[in-house]
Amino acid sequence: MKRIAALAILFVFFAAGSQALAHPPSDIIITYDPASKILKVVITHQVGNPQAHFINKVDVFLNGKEIITQHISRQDNNNSQAVSYLVPDALGPGKLSVKAYCSISGRLEKEIEFK
Repeated sequence: MKRIAALAILFVFFAAGSQALAHPPSDIIITYDPASKILKVVITHQVGNPQAHFINKVDVFLNGKEIITQHISRQDNNNSQAVSYLVPDALGPGKLSVKAYCSISGRLEKEIEFK
């Protein structure tokens, strides 16, 4: 019985520790080219294993209305996730915002204005 209790406590300790390593993205760099209507996004999210801890979802909003949702199965590399989208309805002036979600915990949102 003591062994089971000790294993349970150990499991809780390690589970809590892995959650402590989880963190939201640290930055989002957004660029939009009105001529080509291409939105480029680089999400900074430093991780040890981009297959287990990664950016798993990106939402794009045009003037407050959600226009794109992308689910991602793994991060590009240990430092960041890059995505690009064609946004033909982005007629200026307006705002584009991006929300990026960590697969374990947290999210970050950034916004730019365009003409």
